Amino acid sequence: MLSFRGEFNQKVDSKGRMSIPADFRAVLADGDPRCPEVPLPRLVVLHGPHLKNCLHAYTIDAMAEIEEGIRRLPRGSNERKRASRMILGKSWDTEIDKDGRIVLPQRLRQQIGLEGEAVMVAMGDYFEIWNAKTYEDVEAAETEAWLEDLPDDFDPLTLIDPPGEV
Repeated sequence: MLSFRGEFNQKVDSKGRMSIPADFRAVLADGDPRCPEVPLPRLVVLHGPHLKNCLHAYTIDAMAEIEEGIRRLPRGSNERKRASRMILGKSWDTEIDKDGRIVLPQRLRQQIGLEGEAVMVAMGDYFEIWNAKTYEDVEAAETEAWLEDLPDDFDPLTLIDPPGEV
């Protein structure tokens, strides 16, 4: 299974059209059961107030895993209702067009103040879509805060277990 990697800046036109990077399109196609028979991969975009400054974009397979997790919650429980409303109710399915683009609806662009330029940031099993200026500000502040108490030679690979260890 492929995963999203990298950070890409893309122009967003006045109609909300934006290109999805080729690397991301390959991951989306890998995570869409109908590809390659249907060559235009689909994705699911999550939005809503819980995401604050960005949108999350998932493959069809990744969203199916999330939906399965929601189905495992007890029917009628507050947890299932909240998860359903915040995830399923705040999701938007779309398909990449033949030119490698999607058209983000105005309400989603407004939620994150997206106009002019977007940044798409890989998060492994999904990617984030940000207003470029907001991302620059948030990423700089978060990085500074994270590194503040760490030694100058900090290696982020120390945060994860080596393969085969748990």
